[in-house]
Amino acid sequence: MKQREQARIKVLNTVLEYHLPIAQAAEIMGVSERHTERLVAACRKDGPAALAHGNRGRRPHNAVPEAAAAAVVKLASDGYAGANHSHFTKLLREREGIDLSRPTVRRILVKAGIGSPRSCRSQQHRFRRKRMPQEGMLIPVHGNPHAWPGEWADKFVLLLAVGDATGVVAQAIFHPTEDTRGYLVLLERLVWQSGIPLALYSDRHAAFKYDARQGPVLYESTQFARVTRELGIQQICAVSPQAKGACRADGVHLPGSAGH
Repeated sequence: MKQREQARIKVLNTVLEYHLPIAQAAEIMGVSERHTERLVAACRKDGPAALAHGNRGRRPHNAVPEAAAAAVVKLASDGYAGANHSHFTKLLREREGIDLSRPTVRRILVKAGIGSPRSCRSQQHRFRRKRMPQEGMLIPVHGNPHAWPGEWADKFVLLLAVGDATGVVAQAIFHPTEDTRGYLVLLERLVWQSGIPLALYSDRHAAFKYDARQGPVLYESTQFARVTRELGIQQICAVSPQAKGACRADGVHLPGSAGH
């Protein structure tokens, strides 16, 4: 008898001895009062054996016969060695007349220690995007909320605009938070100093791109996006973590430093 059933017998015996009400016994066992009444009636009639499931020790009616399971293991080891579980299931149905589901075939083979072979895929090599040929064609912008030294620690965010062609910081400002106002100030200084760039490259911060998951709004375009559109600047938002960190503070070069 399982531990859970033994614990229930103790509770039901207490109920049969009229030391515990049905409602409290149901709460202790985690079942409904109606089910508790059925358990009490069964124990009163047949004793503790009534708690055992009627199918315990019996073979399930839908179980795969041992001879069929042995045939599946033999075919997987000899005639169809190397086929994965899905393909092997299809071959059994088409060629051997053994109609079993893929989970059933997998369960039989795993129990026998036969795993599903995996195809050897070639390693994917990633290549870094080439820099733009001319300065001002693409300007990555990013906010860096680092713990800056001294009295500025945890008080400011460094907003950067980096020249993609040179890797040199084109403009940088400290701002209390990474928000639309800060990026507009950064863009204004960048335009006054270096002219209007052809494109800006950024992550998917709320200042750059509207997120539909935040709820309905009147305009799906952000204020920063409207400004760039009026200036004729193409706004590109990164879609991968690698691209998102393209202009972090530790990945740029100050004027006069060597490129990578």
